[in-house]
Amino acid sequence: MNRLIGGILMAIGILVAGASGICSLTFLWGMARGDSNELLPLVALFGGLPFLSGIVFIAGGTAMLRRERRRDHRDSAKYFE
Repeated sequence: MNRLIGGILMAIGILVAGASGICSLTFLWGMARGDSNELLPLVALFGGLPFLSGIVFIAGGTAMLRRERRRDHRDSAKYFE
C-alpha cells in the first residue's frame, strides 16, 4: 500500500511542479523579452510556491518508496536465512 501512495505522491508532485514550472518560465520569458518586471513577485508567489510543494511531494513519495524497498529487502533476507 505504501508503494501505491508513494507513487501517487510522486505523480502529483511531477504534475504540479511541471505545470507551475512551465507557467512560471513562460511569464519569466515574457519579462526577459522586455515587458515590465512588475509581475516578478506574483510569479514567485503563484508559481514558486506550487513548484516547491511539488518538489516536496516528489521527495516524500521517493522517501516512501525507498523505505518500502529497504523493508522488502530486509524481509527477504530473513526469509533466506
